[in-house]
Amino acid sequence: MDDFTKTYAQIIADIKADPENQAYTVQGWEPMLSIHPEATILIIGQAPSRKVQAHGVMWDDQSGDRLREWLGIDRTTFYNSNKLAVIPMDFYFPGKAKNGGDELPRKAMAPKYHPRLLALMPNLKAYVLVGNTAIHYYLNLPSSATLTKAVHALTIPKNQQATITILPLPHPSPRNNIWLAKNAWFIEEKVPALRTFISQQLKL
Repeated sequence: MDDFTKTYAQIIADIKADPENQAYTVQGWEPMLSIHPEATILIIGQAPSRKVQAHGVMWDDQSGDRLREWLGIDRTTFYNSNKLAVIPMDFYFPGKAKNGGDELPRKAMAPKYHPRLLALMPNLKAYVLVGNTAIHYYLNLPSSATLTKAVHALTIPKNQQATITILPLPHPSPRNNIWLAKNAWFIEEKVPALRTFISQQLKL
């Protein structure tokens, strides 16, 4: 067993053994994430949906279809290229909220486990932050900062940079259709540049 596989297995075991996750572990739920030592692009989302948790494939739902469309990649590239990794802010489906959406990710998971997972991927060139929770956490924004302002400020480089590029995106859930309709600039201006950038990273 190589060092990556051994360390990754230990992290998964620690997540499952975490007292805060016991309610999920006793049900037989697996933590939902996918990383690879060769990954150059990391997608950091909110938390898995009920559908994703049920069948164990990250972003295999309507939100994932739209995210892949924004990124300009197909399912084969997304799941089999070894260039993309997925780490949510919470590793388990958090339950349904009263408003019909999903509950927010628990705050304790990211600071506890993300640094250990990131350390296993030395080739990362871009973080794709999907949704409000990931954006606020990784950009260290105050709670008063809006997702719209963060996404609108997104500047996608045309050439590869030495530092990691941070790409804040709205959540691709159908529940965000109203936001997308009000902010047409995202699809018109940001998505084409995003697709070009992602394509460049996948060729590295």
